[in-house]
Parts: sequence; structure tokens; C-alpha cells
Amino acid sequence: MNFELSEEQEMLREASRDLLTDLAPIEHVRAWTDRDEDVDPEVWRLTADLGWPGLGLPEEYGGTGQGLVELAVVAEEIGRALGRGPFAPTAIVGRALAVAAPPGLRAEVLPALAAGSDWATWAFAEPRAPWSLDGVRATARSDADSIVLDGVKTAVQDAGGARWLLVTARHDGVPASFLVDRTAPGVTVRRQRVLDLTRSFYEVGFEGVRVPGGCRLTGGPDEIQRLLDEASVLRCADALGAMERMLELTVEHARAREQFGRPIGTFQAVKHACADMALLVRGTRAATAYAAMATDAGADDTARAVCAAASYTSAGAGEVAARALQLHGGIGFTWEHELHLHLRRARADSVLYGDAAVHRDRLCTLLRRSSASA
Repeated sequence: MNFELSEEQEMLREASRDLLTDLAPIEHVRAWTDRDEDVDPEVWRLTADLGWPGLGLPEEYGGTGQGLVELAVVAEEIGRALGRGPFAPTAIVGRALAVAAPPGLRAEVLPALAAGSDWATWAFAEPRAPWSLDGVRATARSDADSIVLDGVKTAVQDAGGARWLLVTARHDGVPASFLVDRTAPGVTVRRQRVLDLTRSFYEVGFEGVRVPGGCRLTGGPDEIQRLLDEASVLRCADALGAMERMLELTVEHARAREQFGRPIGTFQAVKHACADMALLVRGTRAATAYAAMATDAGADDTARAVCAAASYTSAGAGEVAARALQLHGGIGFTWEHELHLHLRRARADSVLYGDAAVHRDRLCTLLRRSSASA
């Protein structure tokens, strides 16, 4: 398979990197770590002008109809620049609505998401539960023409300013997804303190939240799992950007830092460590690219490819971060150095949408099923 980007995809990468370099340098990122806002409105407005929010949405709703590969290109640049904002969660919710929402709901919500005037996020994970369908415990019950939601969700990215919440809950014992207005009565949003200082995560509670029956998405568990797979690919791309930047910073430091009268990069042990980091970055890029391409192509091995990419990236991100910090020494975790922000980002990415154990377990299940049906 050819992993090279097309001319249009390369232009998207360059435009995204240029925008983030100009508007969100590391000084800007560091300044925003102490703020309560989820999004820098000026940066978000300019990314909307560039077409990011509507990148994966159908053209009839104001989007450009691109695939997961293009979304991953942007997600990688955001991870590399430690970018803030609801690009990934809005993209995931938008793609879910485009596939499984009733026509009226799509017409109401998608144009505003494509324009960037509203954004959305996915409330899936729950406290002390695995990031999988088995971990969904929130409930949804029918009451006349409405659905009533109860439960608590955790690690909901950028929920503080989101217009819409895609909530996954059990309806008649089966996982299903519902689109909820964040301002609806019974919805509570509490910001969480997390390791990653470059993004905002929230605990969101639902107590007797009533939504119209037409806000339920079709597709059931299979559609939710497909959405988890797409979210995992975008998480891998974000982690890839952070890993690549950590490798660059480490190589630059190894060339400049001298010990015993010569750069530490000339020592064999340091060379080996940098080479190990480079292998993990290259492996993550190949696995993520294949998973994105397989998803867009509807390949038979898409689920296995996503699990392989997600498990490899979850383990590799932590390893690259550890090697980078080791080779930088104490300076790597000082506030003045940007490495510790990338390390925090990579650690968060290693568990979002399931850690390595979750994806390896699912991969083993998929392989057993494949062997049994052969």
C-alpha cells in the first residue's frame, strides 16, 4: 500500500502546519494552560475559515466530504503543535450524525458544525469502566415520545463550550447514541484536572435529562464501535504528531548538549535510544496510515488494522516520551522547556479511547473469530 500523501493532502498538511506555527507557537500554548476556556476563539475562527470543522462532513451540509485520511493529516499537525480546540471530537460527532442521524437532525446540526459556529463532543467513557461497549452503564429509557438519560461520563473533551453532546447509553439494555443539547435541564458539566495541560476534559452528569425521540441515532452497537474505531485513528494521529516532535527535540538536544568535550549525540547509547524512538515513530505512522486508509476503503481488515494501530501507538507514545525525557535529563520536565507538555499529551493519548490492553484484547477476539470462520 502506498502511504505517500497526494498533492492535495500534502497541501492540507502544509496549510495546517503553517497556521498552527503562526497562530499557536509554544509560547501561546503555554499561556493558555492556565485559562478556563476550551478554545482560543481567534484560532478556531481561522481554522474554520480553512475548512477544518467541515472537512469530513458531506458537501450538502457545508462540508468538503473528505475521509478519515484527511482528518488524520490535520489531527497529526494539531498533536505536533499541542493544539487546543474541538477539532477531533467535532469531527467524530459530525461523521456519526452524517451516517446515523435522522434527516431533520442532520439539517439542523451539521451546517453549524461545518461552519465552526457550534461544536460537539462525544460523552462515552465512564468512571472506573473500560473504554469499550462493555463499559457503558449510563441508561436511557423511553417515556412517551421522549428519551430520559441518567448517568455520568468522564474525559469528555471540550464539553465546557460544546453546543451538542453525543451521549452513549444503554436503551433497553443495548448501547445506543443520543444527541443532547448541553444546556438541557439535568446536564451538569464539571472540569477535570488531568495530566494533559493542552486540552480540556470534563465530567458530565445526566440526571433525568429528557431529549426528543428523534435525537436517537440509528445503527446500534455496530455503529458505535465503528465510531470508536475512527476516534482511535484520530487519537493515533494526534499522538504521532506529539511523538514526532519529541523525537525532533531530542535529536536537537543531543546535537547541542556536550559532555566530555563532545555532543552527547556521538555516544553510542544515545544513538541507539534515538534510533529506537525513530522506529516507534515510523511504526506508528505506518500503522495509523494503514488504519485510516482501510477505514476509508471499507476494507475487510479495518477493525484489526485499527486495533493494531491503537495498541501500538498506546504503548509507543509512552516509550518515546520516556526516552525523550531520559535523554534530556531534568531540563525536559521544567516549565521553561516544551518537552514536558508533549510528554503529558502523549501520556493522555495513550489511554484515550482505550489503552493498549483494551485494543489488544479486542484484536485477539477478532483474530479468534477470523480463525474460527476460516
